[in-house]
Amino acid sequence: MRVLVNQNPRELAPASKVSDLLALIDAKPPYAVAVNLQFLPKSQHADYVLQENDAVEIISPVTGG
Repeated sequence: MRVLVNQNPRELAPASKVSDLLALIDAKPPYAVAVNLQFLPKSQHADYVLQENDAVEIISPVTGG
């Protein structure tokens, strides 16, 4: 199935979960995840099943001064 990850198309196996996607792209914490503009708590990453055309944003904190 096709999903958008940070506005880039990505093919995933059907019924992939957010945790599967994070492992596939080798995401390194810390980060926040939003699916279709809704924040998804880390406690739900292993349970949330992605759907065709979902838009996933993986956001890393920015430091500066």
